[in-house]
Amino acid sequence: MALPPDSKPAPSSKAAALKAAQEDVFVREVDDALRQDRLEDFVKGKGVLALGAGIVVVLAALGGWLYWNHHQANLRAERAEQFVQALDSVNSGNLDAAKAKLTPLAEGEASASALNAQLMLAAIAQEKDDAAGAAKIYDKVAADTTAPQPMRDLATVRGVAARFDTMKPQDVVDRLKPLTQPGNAWFGVAAEMAGMAYIKMNKPDQAGPLFAAVAKDEKAPEGLRSRARQLAAVLGVDAVADVVDAQGEPIGGDSKNDDAKSGKAAE
Repeated sequence: MALPPDSKPAPSSKAAALKAAQEDVFVREVDDALRQDRLEDFVKGKGVLALGAGIVVVLAALGGWLYWNHHQANLRAERAEQFVQALDSVNSGNLDAAKAKLTPLAEGEASASALNAQLMLAAIAQEKDDAAGAAKIYDKVAADTTAPQPMRDLATVRGVAARFDTMKPQDVVDRLKPLTQPGNAWFGVAAEMAGMAYIKMNKPDQAGPLFAAVAKDEKAPEGLRSRARQLAAVLGVDAVADVVDAQGEPIGGDSKNDDAKSGKAAE
């Protein structure tokens, strides 16, 4: 009976297979090394170009930024000079020349100089008895949400003052209500106009306390406080601030209190 053939390869076949595997590994290693060398050469060549391009971009951006800053500084200087010239024209009474200088500033991009120019143009319009034109400019500034709040409040007060005689009294009160709170920078002026509007509406009970509050406001101008004190007195409201001594006791009280204090002192 014949034996099955041996499935194991002959020694010579094993050596050939091992040699072929080694050659294959060697070829792959050489191929990988060659590709790596080509990649390094490419990176070295292109990397220099990329670095140079990056430097150019950075320098261009820096140059653009420096130019923009320089340009903006020149524009600010020009606007400031133009505004000063407009003020000189106003001081000399040449309102038309001032208006010609201020109009380009007012129509420029939103900035402090543009807002100041608009307020100056409104004041010029009011000086020339153009209350409607002045109020239109004031309303524009008051409605500008990008403007600082103090400037918007100023525009609100001046806008109401410019057309106070033609506005409905209730509209005056509603427009000035946020500014008629004690402590507000425009409290005195706004409260006085609101009080006059209440008088027009025949509401002395609401006008009197406002005038009294203005009269007692030490931050308000003395002339304004004096007018408010007189108006409050006419409306029957005490607008004289209480004067107290070092102990906090009212000075100048009624005669009964003075007599009582004298009796206690005598005892």
